[in-house]
Amino acid sequence: MPASFLHGVETIEITKGARTIQTVKTAVIGIIGTAPIDDVEEQYRTINEPTLILNETEAVRYFGQSKAGFTIPDALDAMFDQGAGIAIVINVFDPSKHESVEDVALSDIIGGIDAITGKRKGLKAFEDCYSLFGYYPKTLIAPVFCENTAIVSEMNVICNKIRAIGIVDAPVGTTVQEAITGRGSQGTINFNTSSERIILCYPHLKVYDTETDTIKLQPYSQRLAGVIAAKDIEKGYHWSPSNTEIKGIVGVEKQLTSMINDPTSEVNTLNEAGIVTVFNSFGTGFRTWGNRSAAFPTNTLPTNFINVRRTADILHESVEYSMLQFIDYPIDNGLIDSICETVNQFIRTLIGRGALIDGKCTFNQDKNPTTELANGHLLFDIEFMPPTPAERITFESFIDIELLKSLGAS
Repeated sequence: MPASFLHGVETIEITKGARTIQTVKTAVIGIIGTAPIDDVEEQYRTINEPTLILNETEAVRYFGQSKAGFTIPDALDAMFDQGAGIAIVINVFDPSKHESVEDVALSDIIGGIDAITGKRKGLKAFEDCYSLFGYYPKTLIAPVFCENTAIVSEMNVICNKIRAIGIVDAPVGTTVQEAITGRGSQGTINFNTSSERIILCYPHLKVYDTETDTIKLQPYSQRLAGVIAAKDIEKGYHWSPSNTEIKGIVGVEKQLTSMINDPTSEVNTLNEAGIVTVFNSFGTGFRTWGNRSAAFPTNTLPTNFINVRRTADILHESVEYSMLQFIDYPIDNGLIDSICETVNQFIRTLIGRGALIDGKCTFNQDKNPTTELANGHLLFDIEFMPPTPAERITFESFIDIELLKSLGAS
């Protein structure tokens, strides 16, 4: 507040114009499951505690080596095989509660609030990640446990809360027919969901086990999560994870017919049912195959594309976090202009990166009546469109006899 009297000169600094918006982290995988922490040094053991893992050394230090029945070590190994860099891991195996890993129940994974400590447990503990690390995981997996419908349902709840994508697997031994019928009301597997935040995976993948010198099956979800994170780092979150090499595998549980120009092939039929699968044709290697979430084919909006849903999440979350610097400012034209320009500057940056085709933020006076302004409420419109993946490329071919005129021409 200026002094009531001054015989001299003063300068009052006024902040106006656009502010910086930081993009939220995207290549972060949330993993929940079981780890052999009896094999881990006591100071590194964690139970129902979100733990940040940045590399393979930390993965072994906190969650041990691969061991039969435990899911976290294999998941971390599969993720790092793809080149992913960050994981937030929750181990629910508690030796003081569980005599063996087989004693871990679905309720341990679903979690809840501890009545005594008030601490979140299981999947709900992912809600604490922002306060702990400054960001949420953007992809959630619960290898093996996600083969249960109750877990899929709870993953969807958490994903909606923290704007993440959950990746789930069909049970081991599922046939192509069962995977497809699982999408219907009479399905007997965990695929009966239409959420934009759930990706359905089929089949399991074959991995060489150096310890036993054998081939074992592993969930597809943990490698797809790694592919998504690696693609985020290399290309950007606006790229589809489809048609990307899956590293570290030697085969698939069930060989699927894969032809890029055959709509009746098994991989195309699975995609048509909203299931992400594996493409393996002559000389292609094993590749992720599928652009759509479980929302397809019920929902035909662009947000059923995995990359479009994720891009929308990143835009919304980044803008929301950046608004802290404007909260409780006096409402005037300067504030309105600053907010619009801040968001539009960020949108222009995303357009320049190729993450958006176009977009804008505007203030519509008709949507901001004086009664709402008097109540301290501002409403802005954001219009935007991320790029959709080139899922289908069609050529129209013509045999033109007029082209014969060129014969004999010098």
